[in-house]
Amino acid sequence: MPTLIDNTPPKSFTSTAVSAAARAKAKGDAKGGLYKPREPIYPKLVHGRWRTVKWAMLIATLAVYYITPWIRWARPGELPQQAVLVDFTGRRFYFFDIQLWPQEVYIFTGLMVMGALALFLVSALFGRLWCGYTCPQTVWTDLYIVVERAFEGDRNARMRLDAQPLSFNKVWRKTGKHLTWLGIAFGTGGAWIFYFHDAPTLIRTFWIGQGAMTAYVSCALLTATTYIFAGWMREQVCTYMCPWPRIQSAMLDEHSLQVAYLRDRGEPRGAHKKGQSWEGRGDCIDCNQCVVVCPMGIDIRDGSQLECINCGLCVDACDDILGRLGRPTGLIAYDSVDAVAARANGQKAVYKLVRPRTVFYAFALALVSALTLWALIGRPEAELHVIGDRNPVFVRMHDGAVRNGYTLKIANRTFANRTFEIAFSGIEGVRLSQPGRAAGSSIGVVVPADQVVAVRVFVTAPPNDLRPASLPGRFVVRSGDIETQAKTVFLSGAVNQ
Repeated sequence: MPTLIDNTPPKSFTSTAVSAAARAKAKGDAKGGLYKPREPIYPKLVHGRWRTVKWAMLIATLAVYYITPWIRWARPGELPQQAVLVDFTGRRFYFFDIQLWPQEVYIFTGLMVMGALALFLVSALFGRLWCGYTCPQTVWTDLYIVVERAFEGDRNARMRLDAQPLSFNKVWRKTGKHLTWLGIAFGTGGAWIFYFHDAPTLIRTFWIGQGAMTAYVSCALLTATTYIFAGWMREQVCTYMCPWPRIQSAMLDEHSLQVAYLRDRGEPRGAHKKGQSWEGRGDCIDCNQCVVVCPMGIDIRDGSQLECINCGLCVDACDDILGRLGRPTGLIAYDSVDAVAARANGQKAVYKLVRPRTVFYAFALALVSALTLWALIGRPEAELHVIGDRNPVFVRMHDGAVRNGYTLKIANRTFANRTFEIAFSGIEGVRLSQPGRAAGSSIGVVVPADQVVAVRVFVTAPPNDLRPASLPGRFVVRSGDIETQAKTVFLSGAVNQ
């Protein structure tokens, strides 16, 4: 059990996540309501370990997003040559050597469940790392802030520019920034549509008005949403629109790592002059650097807050100041509630990565991953469906033989053309034939790669007055080491006595 400590905090401090609306109401906001009009946030550039990690993740995620549609992957015949493609027209999903058909939607379901469980596990262990480092809203907002700094300067310069009256300097900087934002937004929407069409073909047809209408509509929607969300709304998307900040509270406990202000070490806070003693006071000098670098505009010293995305920029800012003062770093750090309480009471901090919550998430993730992998590996390379003729259900020949007609749909799920041999079992002496082809014990059909072919097949059974009205049968389709079967019924036309 964690030890409770009674460090009476300032009135603004709370140990649980509190929304912006609740804090505004507590402060007596005259406007009230659930929505607070946005106040511009000017995050200051900071350097440090976590900022470096964020740069690396930004570059990696954007590179994957923009480059992936252009990766070529050789496939035979007329099959798409794009490594990753969602082909709605051909009803296929291609991922390098893997292709998925609409009937295999259960694999997509497994992948989505795996993603959700992985997110649960990471949140239970390390807090909102997804939000702070890899969420598209975070990545594109970071990119937009980079552009903003390039045109308008860092925090103080941007604040001064916004406060200035209209001038040529202000107009060209603002215009250049927004045009660049729109260019990035258009590139984002353009990259998205390349996942659904052949990229080299679409980039030619798009500019001459011959692209698919869905491509233009999707590109316009993604352009608008990227520009608005990353350029104008920013932290409001996380605070008011995204459900994850509210859901993630159910994933966390006292052992989860989160960005935390070590109150027992930082308080009482206050300004510090060079040469002044550190006795009887905390390490926090109330410089507010942790606030001005925060892209969400919050003060981590107020405790856990719904808006905090665990990006760690406040950690870098605080460590930089403490390093200059010659004080130990880590006043703001990734830490757990239980560890903070233990150190405040002179005990050794213990980090419990293995606990019932994380074991459950890890087990569920491993189970779903194993089942999804098993389903993916065990997919048949060919599939057979049989539909018997309904009118007439059988035909009695002049010599007393009985013929049934069937439509076979053979799916070739490989990337090679294959010749399939069709046979019928369950009735002795049957002959198989097709319109315009001689009858035999089996027939051969060529099925192109990654295609479904419908084949008309007649099954003729020799005369036999003792045969029952219906007999179970089975079509067997083979091509090399690939075999698939489908059950059916043969109707003899006999009258049961």
